[in-house]
Amino acid sequence: MPMGPLCPRSWALCLFFFVSATWSFYIPGYSVTRYNDGEAIPLLVNKIFSDHTQLQYAYFDLPFVCPPSGNKHGGSPFGSGQSISLNLGEVLRGDRIMTSDFELEMGKDVECQSLCSAEVGRENVKWARQLIKENYVIEWIVDNLPGATSFVTVDRSRKYYASGFKLGYRDISPATGRSRYFLNNHFTIVIRWRGVPEGGKVIVGFEVYPKSISAEDRLEGGCPKDVHKQQDGLGLFIAPDMSRLREKYAGLSYIPEDDEDDDGATLKIPYTYSVYFREENKVDWANRWDLYFTNQEEGSMTHWLAIINSLTISAVLGVTVFVIWSRTVQGDIKGRGDGAMEDRKLKAQSRRKRSGEKKGEGLLDNADVENEADMSSDDESFEDTSGWKLLHGDVFRIPAYSGLLAPLIGSGMQLLFMATGLLLLSCLGILNPSFRGGFVSVGMGLFVFAGVFSGYFSGRLYKTFGGSTWRKNTLITALLFPGLSFFLVLVLNLFVWAQASSTAIPFSTLIGLLALWLLIQVPLVYIGSWAGFVRATAWEHPLKTNAIARQIPLQPWYLRSPAGPLLTGLIPFAVLFIELLFLFKNLWQDKSGYYYVFGFLSVVSTVLLVTVVEVTIIATYSQLCSENYHWWWQSFLTGGSSAFWIFAYCIWYYAFKLHITGFVSGLLFFSYSFLACAVYGLLTGTVGFLAAYAFVRRVYSAIKVD
Repeated sequence: MPMGPLCPRSWALCLFFFVSATWSFYIPGYSVTRYNDGEAIPLLVNKIFSDHTQLQYAYFDLPFVCPPSGNKHGGSPFGSGQSISLNLGEVLRGDRIMTSDFELEMGKDVECQSLCSAEVGRENVKWARQLIKENYVIEWIVDNLPGATSFVTVDRSRKYYASGFKLGYRDISPATGRSRYFLNNHFTIVIRWRGVPEGGKVIVGFEVYPKSISAEDRLEGGCPKDVHKQQDGLGLFIAPDMSRLREKYAGLSYIPEDDEDDDGATLKIPYTYSVYFREENKVDWANRWDLYFTNQEEGSMTHWLAIINSLTISAVLGVTVFVIWSRTVQGDIKGRGDGAMEDRKLKAQSRRKRSGEKKGEGLLDNADVENEADMSSDDESFEDTSGWKLLHGDVFRIPAYSGLLAPLIGSGMQLLFMATGLLLLSCLGILNPSFRGGFVSVGMGLFVFAGVFSGYFSGRLYKTFGGSTWRKNTLITALLFPGLSFFLVLVLNLFVWAQASSTAIPFSTLIGLLALWLLIQVPLVYIGSWAGFVRATAWEHPLKTNAIARQIPLQPWYLRSPAGPLLTGLIPFAVLFIELLFLFKNLWQDKSGYYYVFGFLSVVSTVLLVTVVEVTIIATYSQLCSENYHWWWQSFLTGGSSAFWIFAYCIWYYAFKLHITGFVSGLLFFSYSFLACAVYGLLTGTVGFLAAYAFVRRVYSAIKVD
C-alpha cells in the first residue's frame, strides 16, 4: 500500500470547497405547507428544558398544566394527547411531541379563549416552584417551527428569536423579603405569515408571549376581563391551614407556616390563550429560520479569526514537516545494514591504530594523508547512518498489544467515516434545523453502516501484525467501543429514569439500539473483517525485521513519560478551542440543537486533521531519531492526546460557564463529555496512526540495506 505525499494543489482544492461551504445554510423542507383562510393549524406541545440542568420533562407530564382532553380539533383524526411518531434522533434528544387542545385557524384572531382550569396540590405547587427556580422554558411547535421568545438588538435594528418561552418567573416580596413564584397561565400566540404565488399562506414565524394572570376577577368563561392590562400574577402559594398546624404542633411556641404536608388543599390555575395572525413580507419561507440564528451571526468574525488561527498553526507545522520530508525522502538517504556499519567501524578503528603508530614513528607520507582523509570521510558516513536509519531492522516490529490496537484503529475508521458524512451532509444542507433530530439519526445510520469499514481495516491490520484468530479480532472490534458506549448510556439511564425525565431513553428505544448493534452492525463488521483478513493481503513492509530486537538507548524525558503526547496534544487543541466555545454554548446552554455554522466547523475540522497529521509526523520522526522503534502506540496516543485537553476544557466550562445543579445533571454532563472526548480521541488517534504509518513506510522504502 504505497502512500505518497498529497499534491499541494489537492489541499488547496479541498480548502476552497470547505470555505465555499461556509456560506451554505440549509435546504428548506422538501414540501411547503400552505394554509387557506379558516384552515386549522395544529399546535404541538413538546417538552420543558433548562440551562441549569440536563433533565427535561414532557409537557403533558407536568401535573399543573392542562391535561389533554382527547377531543379532535380542526378535522384531525387524532385527539389531543396523541403522540407524534419521532425519529431516533428526536427520541435521544428528549423530544416527546404530542397534539394539544389549542385551536388555531389561519387568519382568525382570538382575543381570549379558555383552555382549562387545573387544580393542583401542595406537592405539585412545590415542584412548579422548583422548575421556575431552575429557569425552565417550554417548547411548542407550529408548522415545524419552535415557539420562540422574540428579542430586539440594542440598536433596535434587528429582531431575533430564542427557542422556547418561560414557564414562570420569580421576584422578591417587599413585605417579607422572600422569593415569590408566579406561573405563566396566559399565552399570547402570534403567527406571522406571508402569501405565496401558488396560492394560500405560509407560516414564517411563531412567537409566544407568556403572562401570569391571577385567578381572581374573571369573566364567566374563565378569561380575564382585560388580558392586555397589567394585572396581578398567579402566585404559586397555598395558604396554610392554621387549625391543622395548631393541632399538629400543639404545645410548641413556634408554628412553622411553611409546612407543606399534603392536606388536600389545592390551587386553582385557569389557563387561557390569545391568537393573532400578522402578515410578514420581509421574511421568506426559505429563510424563516434565520431569526433563530441572527444572534449567533454576531460571532462570524470570531469564526473567521478561529480559521485564521488554525491555518497559521497548521502552516508553521507544515513547514517543519516539509523540512523533515526534504531531509529524509527527497535527500540522499542511502542507508547501510548493521553488518556494513560494523565493518566500517572496525576499518575506521584499524586505520586510527595504524595512523597512531606511524605518527609515533614520524613516517606519514602522502598515502597516509589520503588514508587519514578516507578515515574522516568514513566517520562522517557513519555519523550519517546513525539515528533513525539504524532502526531499519526493527521499525516494523510488531507492537505490544497489537490485538487491541487493530480493533481501536478499526473503530476509529468507523467514526471517521461517520463524522465525514455528517459534516458533508450538513454543509450541503441536507441536515438542517427543519430536519428535527436528523443529525443524530443520520449519524447513527452512518455509524452502523460504517461497520464494514471498521471490520475491513481492523482485519487487514490484524493480518499485517501476524494475527491468526481473525474471528476473535472481529468480535473485539464489533463489541469493544459500541459495547462500552451502550453500557455507559444504560447506566446513566437508570439515574434519569429515577427522575421521571424525558431525557431518559425509553426501554423500547434501547431494545431498538441493541438490535441495530447486534443484528446489523455486528454482521457488517464480520463481512468487512472477512474481506480484510481472508480476501485482502497483508500490507507489505519495505524492510525485513531482525530476529533479535535492538536495544533502545536511554530516551529523553518526553519520550519516557506520558507528558510527551500530552504536550503535543496542546497544538491540535489550540486549533479547535475557539470553535468549541460556540459548540458548547449550543449544546449545554441554549440546548436548542440548532447549531448551523457547519461550514466553519468543516474548515476547522479539516485544518484540525491536517494539524494532527503534521504533529504526529514530527513526533514520530523525533522518536525514530532517538532510536526508539516503539512508534505504533505512540503515534496513536499523540494523535488522540488533544482529547485530554478538551475534557479539561469541559471541566473548566462546567465550573465557570454553566449553572448546572444537582448530582444527576452533573453526572450526565461529565459522562457524556467523557464519551464525546473518547470518540474524538479515537478518531484523531486513528488519523495520527495512519499518518505515522504512511510516513514511516515512505521513509524506509528509500533505504537500501547491503
